[in-house]
Amino acid sequence: MGQTMCVCSRASITIDNKKYYFVQKLDEGGFSFVDLVEGVKDGHFYALKRILCHDREGRQEAQTEVDMHQMFNHPNVLSLVAHAFVDHGGKTEAWLLLPYMRKGSLWSVLEKLRDKGSSMPEKQILQIFRGICSGLKTIHDKGYAHRDIKPTNVLLDEDDRPVLMDLGSMNRARIEVKGSREAMTIQDWAAQRCTISYRAPELFNVESHCIIDERTDIWSLGCVLYCMMMLEGPYDLIFQKGDSVALAVQNPVSIPPSCRYSEGLQMLLSSIMVSNPQERPNINWVLDQVQDLQSRSPNTQTNMV
Repeated sequence: MGQTMCVCSRASITIDNKKYYFVQKLDEGGFSFVDLVEGVKDGHFYALKRILCHDREGRQEAQTEVDMHQMFNHPNVLSLVAHAFVDHGGKTEAWLLLPYMRKGSLWSVLEKLRDKGSSMPEKQILQIFRGICSGLKTIHDKGYAHRDIKPTNVLLDEDDRPVLMDLGSMNRARIEVKGSREAMTIQDWAAQRCTISYRAPELFNVESHCIIDERTDIWSLGCVLYCMMMLEGPYDLIFQKGDSVALAVQNPVSIPPSCRYSEGLQMLLSSIMVSNPQERPNINWVLDQVQDLQSRSPNTQTNMV
């Protein structure tokens, strides 16, 4: 995210009878754009996510994302300040006004560390990871799964408080698959909505009769932890080389011998990244392990979420 704060354009929008000035573009995707805007009255900065709704299904997906934001009130899940559906020449845009975090995503922080040849201290890893787990726990406790946990979907504030964002891929945690047609539908959905190098093994080849549950997020959580430790995801290079991620995720995760983090943190990573979802722990177990590691780590702050 850019750091420039001067208002270079007086173009404005109005949401819920409140006016916001456009400042600059922050990001752009296939069907959405994110702009930095400034509240005229409060002077605060916000991220405005504009989703292009090409049809009724697109509008419903945007509404679902709004609903997901409104379902949660937790410091580690991104809140929704306001929203609106705006019609432009027969087409609809969903506007989601979200808090702006100057520090950007966890991925951008890790990239800067990698560029400097540095690494993230274990104390900081545990602090951030605990917050991610806390946000994920509140999602799972309500019977939902995020389905796209990755470093670019974790924002950090100035105090390193992590906030889960991009709730557009969320759905019910427990999905019962009945037959090959349903399996293929879910597999195709996962291919579109779940980032390949962070996608759980069971989503690559969905079995005809099975249950997909929230432990898909636990696998992705493990990939995020690995990325915080190694400054790249465990399957990023495999994907970049064009090799099969679907094949690679069937094997136990390999922790490089050069890893200098504690045995406890490495054991936690290995315990999370289990290919068989039935043997994978739930978020409560992961959070307990993180808190235990923090309590055993000297000078680690345990009151940060």
